[in-house]
Amino acid sequence: MTNDKHQMTRLQRPLSPRKVIAISLVMCLALSLVMVLSLFLGTAEISLHQVMGLFSGALQDNDPTGLIVFKIRLPRIILAALVGFALSLGGVVFQALLRNPLADPFILGVSSGAAFGAILGIFFGLGFTLGVPVMSFAGALLTVSLVMTLGARRMGMESATILLTGVIINAFFTAIIMFFIATVADARLHAMLFWLYGDLSQSRYGPLTIMTPLLLVASVVLYSFAGHLNLITAGEETALQLGVEVERTKKVCLLIVSLIMGLVVAFSGLIGFVGLMVPHLARMAFGSDHRLLMPVAAFGGAMFLVAADTLARTLVSPSELPVGVITAFMGAPFFIVLLRKRGSRWNQS
Repeated sequence: MTNDKHQMTRLQRPLSPRKVIAISLVMCLALSLVMVLSLFLGTAEISLHQVMGLFSGALQDNDPTGLIVFKIRLPRIILAALVGFALSLGGVVFQALLRNPLADPFILGVSSGAAFGAILGIFFGLGFTLGVPVMSFAGALLTVSLVMTLGARRMGMESATILLTGVIINAFFTAIIMFFIATVADARLHAMLFWLYGDLSQSRYGPLTIMTPLLLVASVVLYSFAGHLNLITAGEETALQLGVEVERTKKVCLLIVSLIMGLVVAFSGLIGFVGLMVPHLARMAFGSDHRLLMPVAAFGGAMFLVAADTLARTLVSPSELPVGVITAFMGAPFFIVLLRKRGSRWNQS
């Protein structure tokens, strides 16, 4: 109880809005730089002179360079940024609500549940404009409900049990997905195997116009709960005493995270460990005050996934790897380190 009070006092220290805005702008600028650098990297070499020629009109829109930059790389880079932003933000929220640094949408099975819903949508011939994202959201919401219902009698209690329940449900939904892929004689489902490991190669501007406003609204709503998440992290009893509606906060946040996870998985497939690594590193660097942690982790996740996807499409060029393979290579050792430390840095930050 003493530790909770100490943590609550630390979390309630004044944090200047100017500091939050300044650091967020720096992170946004860094993200823009990473995205611009990624634009030049790929199987086809593109120089700064060629890109400047596209914007100045010296090169025609139907020039091969323009097709590569504007039709292939740019939408893919934007999608990677949005997906990384959403995954990392979801990881921050899950870790706060469960008070466990090992929680993230992938490990808790939310991503695999969303993928299961997306697979069903594709199986029934639904389109990616509306049908598949809706089914993906339903799958994510179903998974969250199962994890919270089976993992604890009351939400927030026994977070380790909730985490283990999520791992089991993740394995269950993954098995169902692989059953569909292995038994259904449909070329579309067999092609989903690559997508399930995180595939951003089919990015188009259409899905981006759906994801961007929804993700923006969801982020604003989640950020409005930053103060409540601080108090919940410090201790639920303390939060209740200070007037926080803990159960309502959890339900709203979990619903919103399910929405953004459904959107992300529908358009990008399964990409693991982003919501585990980036929030934890951001917490170590900037502290655990969610008023600052949420924007830092979100922009950090966007930068990380843009860089990871750039590596995925250049590492074995002219072929490419699913970006989920790259994040798993990095995330699995990171997860093992966290397991060994049992979240010691979480308690100190």
